[in-house]
Amino acid sequence: MSVQIRQLDTSAADFEAEFAKLRHWSDEADHAIEERVAAILADVRTRGDAAVLEYTKRFDGLDAKDVAALELTRDELKAAFDAITPAQRAALESAARRVRSYHERQREACGRSWQYRDEDGTLLGQKVTPLDRVGIYVPGGKAAYPSSVLMNAIPAQVADVGEIVMVVPTPRGERNALVLAAAYVAGVHRAFTVGGAQAVGALAFGTSTIPAVDKITGPGNAYVASAKRRVFGQVGIDMIAGPSEILVLADGTTPADWVAMDLFSQAEHDELAQSILLSPNAAYLEEVRAAIDRLIGEMPRQAVIRASLEGRGALILTRSMEEACEISNRIAPEHLEVSSDAPEAWEPLLRHAGAIFLGAFTSESLGDYCAGPNHVLPTSGTARFSSPLGVYDFQKRSSLIQVSEAGAHILGPIAAELAYGEGLQGHARAAEMRLKKS
Repeated sequence: MSVQIRQLDTSAADFEAEFAKLRHWSDEADHAIEERVAAILADVRTRGDAAVLEYTKRFDGLDAKDVAALELTRDELKAAFDAITPAQRAALESAARRVRSYHERQREACGRSWQYRDEDGTLLGQKVTPLDRVGIYVPGGKAAYPSSVLMNAIPAQVADVGEIVMVVPTPRGERNALVLAAAYVAGVHRAFTVGGAQAVGALAFGTSTIPAVDKITGPGNAYVASAKRRVFGQVGIDMIAGPSEILVLADGTTPADWVAMDLFSQAEHDELAQSILLSPNAAYLEEVRAAIDRLIGEMPRQAVIRASLEGRGALILTRSMEEACEISNRIAPEHLEVSSDAPEAWEPLLRHAGAIFLGAFTSESLGDYCAGPNHVLPTSGTARFSSPLGVYDFQKRSSLIQVSEAGAHILGPIAAELAYGEGLQGHARAAEMRLKKS
């Protein structure tokens, strides 16, 4: 049976209305989930380890005598690394090297302290320091994600974070060796087999066993997203992740099978994932549609792919590649592939995307695993104002100000005048006192 993916045409009279339907996705969590998460977080905050144990047994079927029994030792992580195949070890280490190399360059570019002195000798600058402790959440329900370990832990390590604490659910006690091996390769300091809202609460508030962190990063299900939203302010968070997305801009020069499989690569995540193809070439869109029907039968997760493509996917005929770029900017996708033999012609027109993949050979899946840039990306149009996870998410900046005596005589009257205007006499007098010799 063919995949009933919607087909739109930008020249059609009803395009804007249909396009609005395509883009609509509510990130409002189910009210019952919100209430349940609030109760779990309150319980973890009050009862600590006891609550974590209770929910881990209830939700993951993992019965432990105490939370300490849920902590993975460094030896256990190394044992997992030693137990995976040589090919898996080589792939993990190669991916980790590339991810580390990219983030080290990122640190050099934006993560350094700086200062200068102006004409009166006043020192001004910025001091960049790493966070003391961060928590990384690694999903472990429907699937296991060793790549998420690398993408969260390595930039934290490059930023010189003091301690990296990983939490990962292990339903029924089933541990994924690749996830544990990735934690070993990425330099995770402590790891606990705890997941869900209770893990987020433990990281945010701290328990007698799980330490409180300064920031929590990493994706999760609706319960995890809701918990991260609720603990923000107690701790920092990276972002609230929505369903995964891919947008492909194609000029018709890439084999249709390649593009169909790229659409599958997002659709297979879950039924709410979104895969969209934009092209000015009507015949090419038909080739891709035919490739979708031909290839879907080969996919182990074909039911999920079909539901995703039929529910939220689209093939959109545009008037030109320029218009395709304009629509892409309106969508602000998580992953944006420019599948063209001349991607450099279109890249300058693209302003909003989590990650931009240039050229036919640059499949989004390479970015997910081993290209180097981070795969934790803004979703649901938030690429309009937010960025991929990076070294900067694990650092903070402090302003440096050292005013000279000469500078105080220049700045003091300015500050005093503005302070009096605001009715803050203490501010004004504090500045004015520096104008008099002691």
